[in-house]
Amino acid sequence: MRKLFFVSLILVANVLSVGFVNSAEIQVITSGAFAEALKDLAPEYEKQSPNKVIISYGSSMGSAPDSIPSRLAKGEKFDVLILAAPALDGFIKNGVVQPGTRVDLVESVMGAVVKTGAPKPDISTMSGLKAALLNAKSVAYSASASGIYLSTELFPKMGISEQMDKTARKIYSERVASVVARGDADLGFQQVSELLPIPGVTFIGELPQEAQKTVLFSAGITNNAQNVNASKDLIMFLASTKAAPTIQKAGLKPVLPTLPW
Repeated sequence: MRKLFFVSLILVANVLSVGFVNSAEIQVITSGAFAEALKDLAPEYEKQSPNKVIISYGSSMGSAPDSIPSRLAKGEKFDVLILAAPALDGFIKNGVVQPGTRVDLVESVMGAVVKTGAPKPDISTMSGLKAALLNAKSVAYSASASGIYLSTELFPKMGISEQMDKTARKIYSERVASVVARGDADLGFQQVSELLPIPGVTFIGELPQEAQKTVLFSAGITNNAQNVNASKDLIMFLASTKAAPTIQKAGLKPVLPTLPW
C-alpha cells in the first residue's frame, strides 16, 4: 500500500511538472491600434492554451517615456511586439526583433471624432476635411504613426501646415479621443480602432480616400524572448480566422497572412 501511495505521488508530480513545462507567460507589448482587439483576444487565446498573455501598452514611435522604443531602450523585456509595420521593421534592422518573425496582423485606417453633442462636420470629401480642420479652434492628433503622417504629409499636401501649426498639437501617452472628450480639443484624429472605445466622443467617419493612409500593424518576436514557441503559438492565433471577428469588431481589417514558420 505504501509503495502504491508513493507511485501515485510520483505520477501526480510528473503530471504537474509536464503542465508547468508546457505553460508559459507571454510578455506582449502592443501599440494603441491593436490594443482593444488584443484585450478581447487574449482571454479567447487563454481558453484554448495553457499559456498566459501579459499585456503592456505603448505607442509605436516617438520619445514619450511609455512609448515602445523608450521602454525597450530602458531595458524592458518582452517576447512579442505588436506595432506599426515600419516601426517593427526598424527593430528587425537594429537586432531587437528576430528576422523572419514578422507577421502582418491587421490593416488600420484613420478617422476623426468630436465631443459628444458637438456639431459633426462632414469629412467625407477633401474639401469637407479641409474646412473641418480650418474651422476647428483646436485639433488633436497622435504623436505616433497616424499623427506623423498628418503633420508631415497630409497637412503639407493640403496646403494648411501654417494654420495647423497654430491650432493642432500632438498628444503623447494618451488617446486622442480622451482629449476631445474632456473638451481640450474640438476635433481629434487617430486610427479608428483607437477612437471607437473611448466614451464621450462621436465618431464622425474615416478620412476620405484621397487623404487616407492604411497602416499595417504587425507582430514580431524579440531576440531575447523567453518563450519563443509560446510566442509563435500566440501570433498564429492572432493571425487566424478564429481571431478575425474580434479584430473586425475593433475597427480593424484582418490580414490573414501566410505564416513565416
